Amino acid sequence: MKKYVAFLRGINVGNIRIKMVDLKIAFEDLGFRDVKTFLQTGNVVFEANENLVEIKIILEQKLSETFHYQAFVQIYDFEDLEGIITENQIQKGENHHVYIIFIETNSTFEELKTLAQTSEETILTGKNVLYWKVTKGETLETPFAKILAKAKYKTTTTVRNINTIEKMVE
Repeated sequence: MKKYVAFLRGINVGNIRIKMVDLKIAFEDLGFRDVKTFLQTGNVVFEANENLVEIKIILEQKLSETFHYQAFVQIYDFEDLEGIITENQIQKGENHHVYIIFIETNSTFEELKTLAQTSEETILTGKNVLYWKVTKGETLETPFAKILAKAKYKTTTTVRNINTIEKMVE
């Protein structure tokens, strides 16, 4: 068995409400082991025998059926997540958040990387992720936040606070 992390996009915002206990049960019903959820935003650490592609297909189908919404899931190897944390060059501070923007496709990554380079915001490039520094209270209001909110990025991106990611790999 190999350890993975799943990020569900868009749950517990708007009308899509999923209790973490129910999410954990859904993962276990699929045969995944040692399932742990973090916060209420669809962060799940688990073990599985399948590969990343197989897990994504299985989860998106099962979660869509079980919870009656169009599930979008990003799956990462647990070790890769540790590397993503280590690669971050933005220092934490009291007045801002540090986010990791997980990007599933190369074309979307290249597009957002180009947009980030023209932004006045602090956005650094990683390995298929972006690191984003945002003043507290402005996470949804910045110009780059408005870009990320576009429907065309819904299926291929998700944003997580680095503090949450660090807790997941402890």
